[in-house]
Amino acid sequence: MRFKSYLFYRLFSSMFFGFSTGSIFIIYEPLQPLIYSLGGILLAVGTMIIASQYKKLMNKRALFIVLFAVEIVTLAIVLTFLILGKSLLSALIIYICYQITFLFGSYVIRVETVVLKHTNLYSLLDISKQIGYLAGLGGAFFYYELIEIGGILDKIAQVYFLHYILVVLQCVVILLLIISFMRKK
Repeated sequence: MRFKSYLFYRLFSSMFFGFSTGSIFIIYEPLQPLIYSLGGILLAVGTMIIASQYKKLMNKRALFIVLFAVEIVTLAIVLTFLILGKSLLSALIIYICYQITFLFGSYVIRVETVVLKHTNLYSLLDISKQIGYLAGLGGAFFYYELIEIGGILDKIAQVYFLHYILVVLQCVVILLLIISFMRKK
């Protein structure tokens, strides 16, 4: 694993989530509250199933496969909203996809700890993720300010146009992930 590239991958991945955080409230609006309870139950059960497989999953190859799958699902989330717009169907698909990505959260933290093996690297990784998240939140704040100044006041339109930025950002995330796991020459 190329640690510096991995830091950039985690930074941009967190930036994506910072940018997208506010849009979820608009996208999920058609969902009924019971969906969140059911999703939480399935998430907890799924996380336990994944945890039961840690013996097989605690290595760099499995980490790459899981992260790559998560990033492809995240790209599918963005494309779903761009294709279907705001609807009950898109909200449900996006919610399910996000739950799938959340399934692997604990696993990724655990395997990063095993793979990195040095406390100072954990610090750098966590700081990188928080910088990315803050940059994404700040970028989203300025995006929404600028788009309103530009005269687009409809919240759904604002979120829709944001998803074009998210597609580009997610493609960068996927590229950085691939680079970070390329073998060193």
